[in-house]
Amino acid sequence: MDRIEAMEAFVAVADLKGFAPAARKLNVSPSAVTRLVAALEERVGARLLQRTTRSVALTDIGEHYLERARRILADVEEAEGSARAERTRPSGHLIVSAPLMFGRLHVNPLMSEYLRRYPDVTGELRLSDRTVNLVEDGIDVAVRIGHLPDSSVVAKNVGDMYRVVVASPDYLARRGVPMKPVDVRTHDIIHCSIIVPSTEWRFLQDGRLIRVPIAPRYITSSADAGIWHAEQGGGLAMVQAYQAQEGIAAGRLQAVLTAFEFPPRPIHIIYPASRLLSAKVRAFVDLAIEICNWRFSEMAGAPPFTTVVSAVP
Repeated sequence: MDRIEAMEAFVAVADLKGFAPAARKLNVSPSAVTRLVAALEERVGARLLQRTTRSVALTDIGEHYLERARRILADVEEAEGSARAERTRPSGHLIVSAPLMFGRLHVNPLMSEYLRRYPDVTGELRLSDRTVNLVEDGIDVAVRIGHLPDSSVVAKNVGDMYRVVVASPDYLARRGVPMKPVDVRTHDIIHCSIIVPSTEWRFLQDGRLIRVPIAPRYITSSADAGIWHAEQGGGLAMVQAYQAQEGIAAGRLQAVLTAFEFPPRPIHIIYPASRLLSAKVRAFVDLAIEICNWRFSEMAGAPPFTTVVSAVP
């Protein structure tokens, strides 16, 4: 027996003074209403309605039960209404995960605008370069850079990203501009280990994967630190395009070897496939599509990516 359904049947009978009118209101058969009320009486262990051939009346226990049943059904209706409102109006607490530097530079402004537009939402931005499990870590939505092997998430493409080698104009004037991948061997190398964890740089040349061993002069796990050192004339740095975007736009950095870069990788906003899409998540995704310019492959100096290969940098 569905207790809520049985309570609804009992209240309808009490209000309309009969099983037949209650059945018409509930759009079920009179026998179904009779069974529901009988099952409810059996569950509570007392008679709630006094039946005669002409009328239906509440017992003393039925009168007290009716009052409580009304309150319970009102609470259920309120809870369902709140749930429906949550599905249509952004509200509640939104937890977003993003890579450390990308989150600071690009997702943080998005969160700020999102919270301005939707005052009924509180926000939390978790920045980390580790891959988080959305369900286990309680994440509503995450920003991911790269291809997604996980089929348990729903992914919305919101941009693309490419890798770039940069140096300061001053450094390039002193040491020369590398024209092909092998030329990096004669340059000072700034190795951002979080971007390129190996001891070689990889490029594409005529559709072939080119591996160039490197002997870094400066190694750092921070892209910020590596870019700053490159701006000071410290050498060549291989970073993500968004990390160098500001320096390139300001003229502090210049992209080199762009004709030998890999095709761009996608930027996705993801959320668990097992969950209904709430209004707060839907609004976040829609806002990102509306206001975020995350097509970094369209930056000045980006190569015309037309070659697709199976190799992964």
